[in-house]
Amino acid sequence: SSPFHPRYWPAWLGIGLLRLVALLPYPVLMWLGRTLGRLTRLPAKRRVRVADINLSLCYPQMSASERARMIRDNFAAMGMGLMELAMGWWWSHRRVEKRLLEIEGEQNLPTGDDGRGTIFLTAHFTTLELSGRYLGHRSPSHAMYRSHENPVIQRMLERYRSKHTLGIIARDDVRGMIRALRAGEGVWFAPDQNFAKGGVFADFMGIPAATITATSRFAKMTGARVVPFVLLRIDGGYRLVIEPELQDFPSDDVQRDTQRINDIYTRWVAMAPEQYNWIHRRFKTRPGGTRSPYKRSSSPDK
Repeated sequence: SSPFHPRYWPAWLGIGLLRLVALLPYPVLMWLGRTLGRLTRLPAKRRVRVADINLSLCYPQMSASERARMIRDNFAAMGMGLMELAMGWWWSHRRVEKRLLEIEGEQNLPTGDDGRGTIFLTAHFTTLELSGRYLGHRSPSHAMYRSHENPVIQRMLERYRSKHTLGIIARDDVRGMIRALRAGEGVWFAPDQNFAKGGVFADFMGIPAATITATSRFAKMTGARVVPFVLLRIDGGYRLVIEPELQDFPSDDVQRDTQRINDIYTRWVAMAPEQYNWIHRRFKTRPGGTRSPYKRSSSPDK
């Protein structure tokens, strides 16, 4: 249906409010994000439960009170992530760059001289939307995206991600991904979510996780390099980490390649655990079809 249908007016109102909020000074914006995130936690019982299960699996030594504190901090980080989405969409280049306090590994960005494409490998940290803007300033690339069921949000994502990238590629548009990489372009790719069909089980935080093998396959099909990068929130701004191109990748062992990627994610999470996306059901698909840890004993998993 049309994004201008009355049922979507609340979404337009929300976008308008976010546009106004983006005018605020950075410290106020982050305070607002933290506050909003912590308030959102209260009605989000199901998401809190998912985060608690994930943390209990990944950090078995963590007490219930420590997990509760981490979840509170995680929701605060997600609230800040919403404010960073507004920054990524509407802030000027100068204003965005002013908040980038540290860059590690800028020399690892490809020069493009060899004509090879680049898979910019990242993960679902709460800074994800802004990370693409910082990367795009330094190495123009396409952004992979998952289509949104709300046509207003979909319209905004398409408009503003396209504004600061070479263009957007739908997550299921394999041909578009291969075409961009074969043309020697960069693609921003975050394959760190549960993948039920055709993936492999590779440990993430010490737990077998159903993981897509597309990074290895795309690199093999196109000759693209893989450059891991992540944006972390630090006091007063951000730290952009660009790691060296993965060597001997892809190998002839897809399982080993996939495990290498999950090991990178595990290392990143250790750097800023409260900034990772803990509300995703990362361990929903289990080896041998065993029971999902998110299923309640008395009701189906929704």
